[in-house]
Amino acid sequence: MKSKPKFETIAIKSTENKFSDSAPVSTPIYLSSTYKRNNDGTYMNDFVYSRTNNPNRAIVEESIAILEKGKHAYAFSSGMAAVSAVFQSLKTGDHILLPDDIYFAVRKLMTEVFKRWDLSCDFVDMTDYELVKKAIKPNTSLIWVESPSNPQLKLSDISAIAEIAHQNNALCAVDNTWMTPVFQNPLALGADIVVHSTTKYFGGHSDVIGGCVVVNNDEIAEKIKNIQILSGAVPAPFDCWLIGRGIQTLYLRVKKQSKNALKLAKYLEKHPKVEKVLYPGLKSHPQHLLAKKQQKKGFGAMISVLIKGNEKETINISTKLKYFTIATSLGGVESLVEHRKSLEGKDSLTPENLLRISVGIEHIDDLIADWENALSISN
Repeated sequence: MKSKPKFETIAIKSTENKFSDSAPVSTPIYLSSTYKRNNDGTYMNDFVYSRTNNPNRAIVEESIAILEKGKHAYAFSSGMAAVSAVFQSLKTGDHILLPDDIYFAVRKLMTEVFKRWDLSCDFVDMTDYELVKKAIKPNTSLIWVESPSNPQLKLSDISAIAEIAHQNNALCAVDNTWMTPVFQNPLALGADIVVHSTTKYFGGHSDVIGGCVVVNNDEIAEKIKNIQILSGAVPAPFDCWLIGRGIQTLYLRVKKQSKNALKLAKYLEKHPKVEKVLYPGLKSHPQHLLAKKQQKKGFGAMISVLIKGNEKETINISTKLKYFTIATSLGGVESLVEHRKSLEGKDSLTPENLLRISVGIEHIDDLIADWENALSISN
C-alpha cells in the first residue's frame, strides 16, 4: 500500500532540481538574469526574466507551499517585503487589526509607511477574543496574528481568530516564522494567508535574507503574485538556493532546537534570579493548553526571560554568556540572546527586564551551564 511521505522526506524531495538535463543531485544556482527565447517565441519552462521567475525561486516556492499545506507560495527579498506585499494587496481606506505585542518593525511599517496610504489599524490583545470582536470595524479587511507573539510569546487561537475574521468578511493572516510548518500549519487551522521570514528557520544559518507568502485562495494569490513581480522585491537565485538548502535540514534543526528550548526554559523557570519565563511549553504559560492543541509537534525554540532586575542588570547578564551571541534575529543553528527594549526604542511595550533567546543546536548541558554561570556572576 502506498503511504504518504512524512515532513522530513517532503523537505528533501521537494527541493530537488527539476530543470537540468545533467541531473545533478545538488540543485545548481541559476545566476542568469534573462532566458533565451525559442524560435517560435516560446520559453523553455516558461522562464523569461529572473524578476518574473527563476528555477531556484520556483523550487523554493513549491517546497514551502507543500510544507505549509498551501496551494501558492511567493518568495520575497525579505520577511518585511512579504509583509508589505500583504498590506499592499488591500485597498485604500481598509482597516487592519494587529496584535498589541507585535514585531516592532511591522508596527513601524504600519504607523510610518502604510498610514500614508490611508490604511488604518488598531492594536489589540489577540488572546482576548471578545476584545478582538469589539475592535472590528465595518472597513476591517484583515486580522493579523502572531502566535507566538514577538517577543512576549502570547498565543492566539488561530481557528477562533480566523472564524471571527470570516464572520466579518475579513481575512486572517498569520506570521508563522517562529513556529515553522514543522510545528504549526495556520492554513489548516482556517487562516487565509501565511507569512514567513525565511531568513530565520528556513534558511537556518544566519547567512541569507528572505520572505514568503503562502495562500490557497486563487484571487489572493493573483494579487500577491502581481505585487511580487511588479514591485520587484524578489530574492536572488543564490538566496533561494541557500533557503532551499536550509529547508532540507529544517525538520532536524527545529526539533533539536525545540527540545533544547524546553529544557532550558524549565531550568530558567526555577532559578532565583529569574522573575518569569515565557515559553508555551511550560505549564506556567497562560496558553499552555492551547499550545498543546495548536502546536502538536513541539513548542518552538524561542524563549523570553524576565530577569529580577532593571534594564542595566538585565543587559549585564547577557554579556556574561559565552555560548549565546548577543545579536538580532533568530532561527539559526547558533544560540542568540538580545535585550529587545533597547533595540526597539522608547515607544517599545517590551519590559525592560526581558531578554529574548533563540535556542540553537548546541549541547543542552553547555547552554544550561552557560546561563548558570552568567546568572551567578552578574551583579
